[in-house]
Amino acid sequence: MASLQRLTIQRNSVYKSNGVKSYLHAMRKYGFHPTKPGPYYQAKVMTQQGKYGRIGGRMRAHYVIHKRQETSAPGGAQSHVAATSSGDGSTEGEVPAEDIQNDSLYLCEVGIGSPEQKLYLDFDTGSSDLWVWSTELPKNILSQANAQNQQVAFDATKSSTFKHLDNETWKIQYGDSSSASGDVGTDVVNLGGLKVENQAIELAKELSEQFAKGNGSGLLGLAFSSINTVNPDQQKTPVDNIISQKSGKEQLFTAYLGSWRDADEADKGKSFYTFGYIDQDALKAAETSEPNYADVDNSQGFWQIKSASATINGETVTRSNNTSIMDTGTTLCLVDDSLVDAVYKAIPGAKYDQSNQGYVFPSSTSADKLPEVKLAIGDKQVVFQKEDFGFADAGNGMVYGSIQSRGNMDMDIYGDAVLKAMYAIFDMNNGSPRFGWVQRKEGTQNTSVPS
Repeated sequence: MASLQRLTIQRNSVYKSNGVKSYLHAMRKYGFHPTKPGPYYQAKVMTQQGKYGRIGGRMRAHYVIHKRQETSAPGGAQSHVAATSSGDGSTEGEVPAEDIQNDSLYLCEVGIGSPEQKLYLDFDTGSSDLWVWSTELPKNILSQANAQNQQVAFDATKSSTFKHLDNETWKIQYGDSSSASGDVGTDVVNLGGLKVENQAIELAKELSEQFAKGNGSGLLGLAFSSINTVNPDQQKTPVDNIISQKSGKEQLFTAYLGSWRDADEADKGKSFYTFGYIDQDALKAAETSEPNYADVDNSQGFWQIKSASATINGETVTRSNNTSIMDTGTTLCLVDDSLVDAVYKAIPGAKYDQSNQGYVFPSSTSADKLPEVKLAIGDKQVVFQKEDFGFADAGNGMVYGSIQSRGNMDMDIYGDAVLKAMYAIFDMNNGSPRFGWVQRKEGTQNTSVPS
């Protein structure tokens, strides 16, 4: 086997942070209902499904992200009103494609097939599909592929190890009507020298506008197989294939995500994944040799850990039975309303901004005015990096915060905003997974927003 090596993460050159769009990405991914006011909400839609499309069959309810329309209130003030349904059953107020961010901040070069074809994939520990742009896509989409966006199509006919799976299909569809779908085969995937055999590769034959406008060549899900979307037979994710194909010592991968900013510190701005080994240099940079570990509950398919407390400026907040998902495919940190309220009460001038559907704070805020926030991961707490409090420009001299509401979900989402504070270890541990981590050193203390 080839020697294992770091899989360098490339920061997406065309990515621009946008708080509202990233929040909408999380809404559509996890399907939660916002508990705080704003222009976006989940609308209940009834559709009829039967043998002949909408004729016959049963009515089915599902939720779709909608955008409230602005109207003038008495006195000239602006107010939000919900979208309405027209007489023919169609709905108004659907979210435009440009309103939602794909959140592909980090992309990795992955080898697929024999000989290897290089694709640029978004590694996502919060999902379980490995889908790619393919040469089966319509010509009008392939002709729009943008090299600057690292959109490369996989050609299965040029791989001697590709095996088509008869009658297997996949479809990912979100609440904003975006979707991707196609057929399925298996092939060899090279992850930094760790080769995974017979890995299910989902070939895109159709991409909605939202997906086609995204960045990279597709997505590599690093959660567990129980939430894989292939039908009728769910396929194993790389995580579960590594468990079955590799020895215990190789059954892990790690993530070292750089700061929002390019920094000069030795342990900043150099992002990578490793598969099959823990990078000792990363441990040395954290001045430790032994990671902290927390047991993972993967019964829902996620890297889900206990997170039963938080600390704000030394004051402990008890969060009994609370859990969190470690998700590299989400940029923000989403927590319950009481905790997010407490965080921003500790920042002078911070407020909830309804138009941004999130908390904002003054861009002039210095590091010493930001609270020290610690979040439990198992029995230990990770210190949230102050340099990552500010996520995006919110206008009017304000910054959109990277900690926001999880809506009506009963679990937190610890996205990149949290993971950048640590060297993260996703250990399959022979089918009894655990999450390891070490605290990284704080970088430059400022709240400036990345371009």
